[in-house]
Amino acid sequence: MNAIMKTMLVLSMGALLLAGTLSAQTPVPEWQAGVDKVKTLIQSNPAQASEEAGELLKGKNKKNVDLVTSVAHVYLDAGKITEAQEYLAMAKKANNKDPKVSVLEGDIALAQKNIGQACQLYEQAIYFDPNCKEAYLKYAQAYKSASPALAIEKLEQLKAVDPNCLEADRELAEVYYSSNRFGKAAEMYAKFIDTPLATEDDMLKYAFALFLNHDFEKSLQVAQKGLQKNARHAAFNRLVMYNNTDLKRYEDAEKAADAFFNASDNADYSCLDYRYHGALLSALKKYDQAIEEYGKALEKDESQVDLWREIADAYELKNDYTQAIAAYKKYYDSLAQDKKTSENLFQLGRLYYGEGTSSDTLSVQSADRMAALQAADSVFALVSEQAPDSYLGEMWRARTHSAMDPETTDGLAKPYYEKVMDMLLSKNEPKYNSALIECYSYLGYYYLLKSDYLTSKEFWNKILAIDPANATAKKALEGIK
Repeated sequence: MNAIMKTMLVLSMGALLLAGTLSAQTPVPEWQAGVDKVKTLIQSNPAQASEEAGELLKGKNKKNVDLVTSVAHVYLDAGKITEAQEYLAMAKKANNKDPKVSVLEGDIALAQKNIGQACQLYEQAIYFDPNCKEAYLKYAQAYKSASPALAIEKLEQLKAVDPNCLEADRELAEVYYSSNRFGKAAEMYAKFIDTPLATEDDMLKYAFALFLNHDFEKSLQVAQKGLQKNARHAAFNRLVMYNNTDLKRYEDAEKAADAFFNASDNADYSCLDYRYHGALLSALKKYDQAIEEYGKALEKDESQVDLWREIADAYELKNDYTQAIAAYKKYYDSLAQDKKTSENLFQLGRLYYGEGTSSDTLSVQSADRMAALQAADSVFALVSEQAPDSYLGEMWRARTHSAMDPETTDGLAKPYYEKVMDMLLSKNEPKYNSALIECYSYLGYYYLLKSDYLTSKEFWNKILAIDPANATAKKALEGIK
């Protein structure tokens, strides 16, 4: 798939890939049950919650920074910033140089959407304790979107302190993924993906990072591993379809498509899903179904005008040139002016040529055939005008006129082949030899029909100078003798 498609994928998958909790698990202290009780009462009975907290923080417990900050966090998590600030004051009184106090104050600042102040406080926590892993991680989380470079720098500092810190690897993976650095993201996910720290969402992001970095084989393996735990997971089934399609394993891709569209939970189909399915069906020569899927993709996002080109390709492959031309015109007409290149115009001419030379067209009235060829000639003339240094426009005009004059009785293609021959000889490059042979073949045959055997022999010998084993040239020369 192309770059635009890959950009669409990043945008459409974002909602599916939510990050998990990064906090490391610590031993449960004796007072944790009391904190949990306060947590359960905060919303339902705030007065009783306050009483429970007061009982919990009596006497020497007022000096227990771990306990005080835990109670503060319970209130902060409940959205009660004023109460959290009161317990922050108590924690500061107990020990204002404890890094946990600075982290708490930073969390409160972050809840108030003051990222700069929050990160200053996380820096302060690190100053008090260079090993305060939580401060590094929260600093990085705070800056992950606003300044990925600062987030990465802080996480690299944590890795310098603790080279085996899996939480840092995980957060680095998140930052790289969110900033579209999929190669680096995949590298970091690989460091922790087989540990208990990894969640299903981590595995999903890892698989997508690999896919977006074009490592389809590895992405497929990770997605299949995800399906072993949940066979009805829509995003993993999606990736198995995508990867198998890109790997050209079309039978496996078709099975995955069936699972994705018919046996997945909570699937939210995107434009790209239908587009991939269309490409898969086209590869399986199921062109009518492919066209239907491309239509669904357009219904999802009509701005994806490239889909009209893919619809045109599918119609061409089933030899329905009338519909192919109609679809391609919609594609070409929808392009911005700077995108209406000679290459894009050339493809329209090629479709008209296909219509004028297909067996279906030849079996109907010759007027239809000639109309298609004349349309092709008009388009190729514009191609020549737009790209005068390219021989392709004139070469296809030659072929088109040859099709108009299949018996070569009128020599309609002669001036065009002569022009192409002159253009290619001036280039003097071996890569044009096959095109030159086509020109010489037509001209050799033309002069043979005119009984100008001397000139005809010259062109057949020119072919043998390029390709000494050319059977057509040898046979023609034998016939002239």
